[in-house]
Amino acid sequence: MAKTCLIIIDGLRDDTARKCCDWLMGSVAKGDARLWTMQACLPTISAPLYETIHTGLAPADHGLMDNEGLRPCPHPNVFSALQGAGKTSGVVGHSYFHSLFAGSTFDPFDHVEVDDPRSPITHGRYYSMDGYDADNAVQPAEVDLCGQLWGIARRHAPDYLLLHSSSCDTLGHTHTELGAAYERQAGKVDKALAQLIPRLREAGYQVLITADHGMDEHGDHGGDAPSLVNVPFFAFDTAITAPEGQVLDQRALAPTILSLLGVAAPDTMKAAPLA
Repeated sequence: MAKTCLIIIDGLRDDTARKCCDWLMGSVAKGDARLWTMQACLPTISAPLYETIHTGLAPADHGLMDNEGLRPCPHPNVFSALQGAGKTSGVVGHSYFHSLFAGSTFDPFDHVEVDDPRSPITHGRYYSMDGYDADNAVQPAEVDLCGQLWGIARRHAPDYLLLHSSSCDTLGHTHTELGAAYERQAGKVDKALAQLIPRLREAGYQVLITADHGMDEHGDHGGDAPSLVNVPFFAFDTAITAPEGQVLDQRALAPTILSLLGVAAPDTMKAAPLA
């Protein structure tokens, strides 16, 4: 089975992706990628949806309802399933992913860079954004995140790669989704991905791109407005068989990733895989 990479662009609305992500949209027009609208689960809050994306369970079912109650995920998930199948993973993303899936609460002195074959996340590079406020986004550069992910891919070639970017969410909160800074940042993420994705494809990775949730006109999220639940889903992969125009279920991501990697999905993942 081919290796798979999932890219989560935090807080990226479906309509903003279509308007501002020129390279991704150009790849769709060229036929190198396909694009659907995906519907996020509720509440449209980051940590609960990181868990939804990797467990196939809605927040009401997995029990994490906000960003404050982080604990190691108690449910079968993509990382635990891959570890059980003898496969490896690599993550570049927010520290929440370590706290949820790597088996312990994130410690910035111990966990910024982790290579541990005993961990469900074999290779991790995490950022905390500690001190983030309206005056200082404490946000890593997109190309630096992409470079870190490529470094993991080049040196270790994990079966599953996850890249998580916080910058659209951060600037959406700071400037609101209607602000030019939010749309410009979506374009900057797109430009960085234009450098990364061809390298990943050449290295044999299937690449999926989505968002956890969107953003409203007040620079907030959490509810069920279309601007919050509608997110993009790009696939640089011919194995995704969903019909064009179908609105996809975010809970299908976990079983889809495992299907692409040839790993059986746990019984708790009820949504049909997209591939």
